[in-house]
Amino acid sequence: MKSLVIVCSYHHHNTEKIAEVIAHVLDAPVKTPDEVIPEEISEYGLVGFGSGIYHGRHHESLLSLADRLPKVSSGTAFLFSTAAITGDAKIAKDHSRLREKLLSKGYSIAGEFGCKGYNTNSFLKYLGGMNKGRPDADDLHRAEEFARSLKKEYLTEQ
Repeated sequence: MKSLVIVCSYHHHNTEKIAEVIAHVLDAPVKTPDEVIPEEISEYGLVGFGSGIYHGRHHESLLSLADRLPKVSSGTAFLFSTAAITGDAKIAKDHSRLREKLLSKGYSIAGEFGCKGYNTNSFLKYLGGMNKGRPDADDLHRAEEFARSLKKEYLTEQ
């Protein structure tokens, strides 16, 4: 089964760092939403969708891609993100819009990962930002462990 990691990461490339770690473990290519042809996603057995969190949700380019996906009978996806503020409940809420879109297209959600990312949006840029140095080595290690669990569960021959 092939995997694909789709990421939108542009301010500080926080989420790109997470995507690269996950992709390495899954032996998957990393693409931006603009590089993806929606009909080709069905060629992949496991697809990751990630970005920074903007106003409580994933980047609009990921949400738009999810809207354009054809319905599938058996697709498996996972979600990931970086954000200024995290925690299990916050991550679940931030991922809700993308999760709902993917579920409505027939995807099952294999797992979700989130960690803090360096944030200089709005007034924070005048204060030096928030979460400088994040994602850090511990965050990257947790992303690697997350990817290993996905690989074991979904990509290992049964």
